[in-house]
Amino acid sequence: MTETTPYDADRARFSRQALARLVLCDQAVDVADSAGGLVVTRHDPDTGPGGRVSQALQLVELAERVLASAVVYEHERGTSWVDIARYLGIDPAQAEARFADDLDRWNTAFEVPYRLDDTGRKRIPQLPTAAYDPAWACTQLDRWAHLSRLGIDDEHAVSSGLVMAAPEEEEC
Repeated sequence: MTETTPYDADRARFSRQALARLVLCDQAVDVADSAGGLVVTRHDPDTGPGGRVSQALQLVELAERVLASAVVYEHERGTSWVDIARYLGIDPAQAEARFADDLDRWNTAFEVPYRLDDTGRKRIPQLPTAAYDPAWACTQLDRWAHLSRLGIDDEHAVSSGLVMAAPEEEEC
């Protein structure tokens, strides 16, 4: 039996495709913000030897997460493994195998929304925050896009393009 979460009703307004897109957006912001840290030179004298390499490695790790989230999103929107693999430069079976664990985690999180922490007392949400609380994510991502100098003069640049869930039919 599936446990309920505090944000189930709110999340029900969003399609799984929209939730996956919000996760992708949220992780892309992390990459952009991390990359921004490599641009500023003012604090270079305060950075230990190899510090910028450490930052660059973190950026690569964040980008790998974005790639996995992009694959989950594309899968949710119905993109075939053939099309996904073409962009990755590998064959479809390799693409499916490479991202199988990411898709399994994503699908399982909808069936088992929590796991217990090491103490067995605290429930940890399994969906990424942007999918767990999508209304909050929309607000934060719309604000980030509007204020981030992307040249986007749209207060709803993220939330306005999401594919929402179809409204439930009312029974007579």
